Amino acid sequence: MTATIPTAEQVASRLGQASREGDITGMPGVTPGATDGATGAAYLPEPDFGTPEVRSGTTVTLTIDGREVTVPQGTSVMRAAREAGVEIPSLCATDSLKAFGSCRLCLVDIEDGKGKPASCTTPCSDGAVVRTDTDEVRKVRAGVMELYLSDHPTDCAGCARGSCEVAALARQTGVAEVRYGLPDPLDRGERDTSNPYFDYEPDACIACSRCVRACSDIQGTFALTVEGRGPASRIAPGPTDFFGSECVSCGACVQACPTDALTEKSVISLGMPKRVVETTCAYCGVGCSFRAEVTDSRDQETGETRTEVVRMMPLKAGKANEGHSCVKGRFAYGYTDHADRQMSPMVRDTIDDEWRVVSWEEAIQRVADGFRAIQDRHGAGSIGAISSSRCTNEEVYVVQKMVRAAFGNNNVDTCARVCHSPTGYGLNQTFGTSAGTQDFASVEETDVVLLIGANPTDAHPVFASRMKQRLREGAQIIVADPRQIDLVRTPHVEASAHLPLRPGSNVAFVNAMAHTVVTEGLHDKGFLEERCEDVEAYLDFIRSPENSPEATAEATGLDPEEVREAARLYAAAPNGSIYYGLGVTEHSQGSTMVMGMANLAMVTGNIGRPGVGINPLRGQNNVQGSCDMGSFPHELPGYRHISLPEVRSIFEDRWGVTLDPEPGLRIPNMFDAAIGGSFEGLFVHGEDIAQSDPNLQHVRAALTSMDMVVVQDLFRNETARYAHVFLPGSSFLEKDGTFTNAERRLGRVRPVMPSRVGKDEWKVVCEIATAMGYPMEYASASEIMDEIAATTPTFAGVSFARLDAEGSMQWPVNDSAPQGTPTMHVDAFVRGKGKLVPTVFVPTTETTNRRFPLILTTGRILSQYNVGAQTRRTANSSWHPEDVLEVHPADAEMRGIRTGDRVELASRVGATTLTALVSERMQPGVVYTTFHHPVTGANVVTTENSDWATNCPEYKVTAVQVGVANAGREHDAAEAAEVSDGHEPVDPAVDVVGARR
Repeated sequence: MTATIPTAEQVASRLGQASREGDITGMPGVTPGATDGATGAAYLPEPDFGTPEVRSGTTVTLTIDGREVTVPQGTSVMRAAREAGVEIPSLCATDSLKAFGSCRLCLVDIEDGKGKPASCTTPCSDGAVVRTDTDEVRKVRAGVMELYLSDHPTDCAGCARGSCEVAALARQTGVAEVRYGLPDPLDRGERDTSNPYFDYEPDACIACSRCVRACSDIQGTFALTVEGRGPASRIAPGPTDFFGSECVSCGACVQACPTDALTEKSVISLGMPKRVVETTCAYCGVGCSFRAEVTDSRDQETGETRTEVVRMMPLKAGKANEGHSCVKGRFAYGYTDHADRQMSPMVRDTIDDEWRVVSWEEAIQRVADGFRAIQDRHGAGSIGAISSSRCTNEEVYVVQKMVRAAFGNNNVDTCARVCHSPTGYGLNQTFGTSAGTQDFASVEETDVVLLIGANPTDAHPVFASRMKQRLREGAQIIVADPRQIDLVRTPHVEASAHLPLRPGSNVAFVNAMAHTVVTEGLHDKGFLEERCEDVEAYLDFIRSPENSPEATAEATGLDPEEVREAARLYAAAPNGSIYYGLGVTEHSQGSTMVMGMANLAMVTGNIGRPGVGINPLRGQNNVQGSCDMGSFPHELPGYRHISLPEVRSIFEDRWGVTLDPEPGLRIPNMFDAAIGGSFEGLFVHGEDIAQSDPNLQHVRAALTSMDMVVVQDLFRNETARYAHVFLPGSSFLEKDGTFTNAERRLGRVRPVMPSRVGKDEWKVVCEIATAMGYPMEYASASEIMDEIAATTPTFAGVSFARLDAEGSMQWPVNDSAPQGTPTMHVDAFVRGKGKLVPTVFVPTTETTNRRFPLILTTGRILSQYNVGAQTRRTANSSWHPEDVLEVHPADAEMRGIRTGDRVELASRVGATTLTALVSERMQPGVVYTTFHHPVTGANVVTTENSDWATNCPEYKVTAVQVGVANAGREHDAAEAAEVSDGHEPVDPAVDVVGARR
């Protein structure tokens, strides 16, 4: 008998397709049973093959219980057996971790072998004959299982619930009773309930170390250890409880635990899930795949079905995350059911009036009539829209279509304007396309990482774990950041160099790196000659002494020799990669810096293969997609300029309208025009511009100047204070569509439940356009993707049907790359030859002086996300209840500031108060804060300085002064706390101090 062995990904994909399509008929081991009217499959855990998959060009063939099996050389007997459908019991083994061999349940009999080896640690050998179910094997397993039961609580709630594997394994091994008697009450310590998302019950722990190994090998935090000996052994998060420990609540330990020792509080309260739907996380740009595991209950009185998420489990077959997660994606989904959610449309005549709940029909007609009236008075260009990087590609696409076809202008922009628009411009100029070059797996083949202006452990934690795994294997990292981020020194990882460059000096730094490479002859002459253009002009520019590390030292604040050593390390690496974040783009020379990094990669030949490239770490779940879909005022979908007749004709023929060939207004232009009186109507889709954009006084002045502001969102956010119509939105658990992550990967977003507000967001946009006189109608979100594919060559091969059948794909997906494109620019750049661009360093005009002697830079923290609208409505606020201001000890001592003091942070345009944290993470002269809490209003102090090419705000450089807040300001802060609980809008009269010039 010969078994056909599917790969782990194939098995998971088949199960996943059942989950995605809701058709589980005929799937092996799956029986129908999903709730009526619900999507997804009946709950089953993902297949676990016991040990990781082995990739090898050599195979071996063996026989397992009479089945001939062929597997890659190095595959464990356990994995080979399970892939062939032969179940071998185990407790310490899981396919996300290397074999450990401690539980001794997985013993097998190998013909002509010695003893009964553990199948998890025994590699398959050619010609081996394995028997997994002989009398002797069963006897040994039963004896081992008895020992576990003798030490396991007889009243284990997990065994009764189904979340603990011990009882099930006892049945599987045929153990009905324990000869050693019932266990005495254990004394391994008290139950630890300190973490808001999971509990630790030490009495249920079997000390298999799966949680310890998950924390170290997968997450890379090394927060857990085994303490005690023998029966008293228990897992310990150091000398404190879980909440107070180094644990980052990624959930890897809970996911790995085979017993009830580590269990989600939601499982304890709701029980095991009944149904599973695969979807994509709605937080950062990593785009993790998840199994939404839910339970459905029917209200006996109303007959309505209530769906509750039991837990979000990272999908092992997910190509972006490979079964790992962070505290946000794993646990912080409670906002979707928060009491603050607005469930009905609301209107009012002025922003001083009370809101009035109305029907969808009335709200949509109010929007259409209001916008048309404004255009009648002020012209077609007097209204516009801002799309969201938190919404699906399909939703973003219909917003830009509404603007161009129904509004009749190109006044559409996206929140990517304030984060990664320089990435789009810089990479398009140099490479010919506005996206990163690699997939996330590429980091596994890199030798040297140059990390600039990014803090992955806080902002992109799942990818950071992957990067740390590679660093622990021997790769080196150069960190260029004003702040000492975790990757400078973290358990078993230490940067080869930390270059704390001064904020605003990025271009000077990258020029100094390239200068060293070229003047020391470290550049790849062959790559430059074959793959690049304008080579000599660039080499002449970069060789100039003004670009040397010595000449740029005054601007960067860096030791020239350390810069030279970093440049040599990067240039000499077989594979050198660059990863960057908003610390690159949110500068007045953000676009120049992106081109400078592209220059450096081309000069060293680090483009076009795994392990290298230019990799932007996108901040939000669909920043890449919102740009791809044509959300910029000068570009149609696929980054094609609106002025090109051949491009416009594609959409004009499809949409049946004539498009305006002139680019529309960017977000800053909209604000200026509003204050000037020529821009009077704005549709804001899923963005909180009154909190996230710079110089909030200017933003709020613009919003109050408009005749009609329409906000569509989950919550009444800051921007809703200035709105005349509020349209409720749908959470990611209610959406049907796609997100595109930072590696250009399109992942499916599937509804776990119908929209709780009665309409899908894309449908609302279509109905507004229709009410304005331009009929827009789709039967489903999949039809929108079909239109995207039909009009945009990059997505020509994409459809919901393909994504559901084959899994996520990286664009471009077309005839040339039918399965997608993990690595860009392999043989040639999209534009033909890579363009080397001279990158002249121009210092920012935002400079310090005696009045404002410090530089403020901003960033994110692990537990919170963006403006906090989602995470502040979850238990994540337990870790970060407020934004704090990090101040170097020298700057703090000079100002009499201590940790915990309330301090005033003032700039040329405004001031706010925060709590101080004295920290050596910062260099002297630089202070740092986050922007997650509206009560802080951190962006009241940021200026209107922006990138020269894209108008991306210069959030990372603001001249400020910091001082201990006086009693009046402390009183104001207390009053502000009363006005806003962190969910309600902030009164600008309280939190914003007038301009101080």
